[in-house]
Amino acid sequence: MVIKRTFTGAPWEKAVGYCRAVRSGSFIAISGTTSVNPDGSVHGAGEAYQQALRCFELIEKALNELHTNRKSIVRTRMFVTDISNWKEFGRAHAEFFADNPPATSMIEVKALINSQLLIEVEADAVD
Repeated sequence: MVIKRTFTGAPWEKAVGYCRAVRSGSFIAISGTTSVNPDGSVHGAGEAYQQALRCFELIEKALNELHTNRKSIVRTRMFVTDISNWKEFGRAHAEFFADNPPATSMIEVKALINSQLLIEVEADAVD
């Protein structure tokens, strides 16, 4: 079976040894994705909704590079640093996946790799 990977070029990929997404047959796993801009700065600092939406946009970009889109996502996992922002994270998730909602989890974690990051999202897709 052919395995295809896609990378963003973020410095963490090489340092930690991972890629943004991996396709094996029809299954696609998307690594934890945070709200970053191309220059590495945090997108939407302090804004739960904006950060969540940015994560979903970056996930879809990786899926597009693997020749599919958000409709193929069957599961998401949202790791958040403050669960009291659940409505804003949830609003972004609901809007982004309006027509094709996946199974999901929202889990509060102590911290992410950068203290300005409020959310990290993993996704699984089947195409």
